[in-house]
Amino acid sequence: MSAHAPRPPQPQLASSDRVRLGRRAQLLAAASVTYNVIEAVVAITAGVVAGSVALIGFGLDSVVEVSSGLIILWQFRHRMPESRERQAVRLMAISFFALAGYVTFESVRALVVGHDPDASPVGIGLATASLVIMPFLSWAQRRTGRALGSNAVVADSTQTLLCTYLSAVLLVGLVLNATLGWSWADPIAALVVAGVAVKEGREAWRGEGCCGPIGHRVPGPRST
Repeated sequence: MSAHAPRPPQPQLASSDRVRLGRRAQLLAAASVTYNVIEAVVAITAGVVAGSVALIGFGLDSVVEVSSGLIILWQFRHRMPESRERQAVRLMAISFFALAGYVTFESVRALVVGHDPDASPVGIGLATASLVIMPFLSWAQRRTGRALGSNAVVADSTQTLLCTYLSAVLLVGLVLNATLGWSWADPIAALVVAGVAVKEGREAWRGEGCCGPIGHRVPGPRST
């Protein structure tokens, strides 16, 4: 849909519904932060042990995911979360660009320099767990964001979905490296994910998404 095309008006929410959805957004963000802190520690540790650039990069991506969740918590700690929508979406866009930049840098370096990491059963298990957990978390975040009319929460759900893609990429790369010695498979696929991250970052920066352009105020609760 074009950024200039008319969008259907957002449904008005009762004050109690807005509070309930805001709390749900915070709980989902807190769950994302908690999981990604654990994921980052495990991935970076396993990556150092195995000498895997992909695993270390995945762990650092989890750090970006933590920042994304913290942005949502920062926004919804305010008495009027919608007043922080513009800043939250812009910060989310920056996190997309940071993710894309890092993945691109590490992928190109792995392809140019070349390396032969050891097999990592821990990394394979972690990637499998993330591939199962992250789609459900992303779905819940997106549903909540659309109900709230919040581009920031929807962008956070996209960030989580990108983590799902990276989990799949990591899993394929680790399995191919462990079974066939194809150490180049992971960085090639990761470059595709980086391209998706740039696209999502640009859309977030321009304010395109479920809820209209940046600056569009979601209608407040009806007066009673």
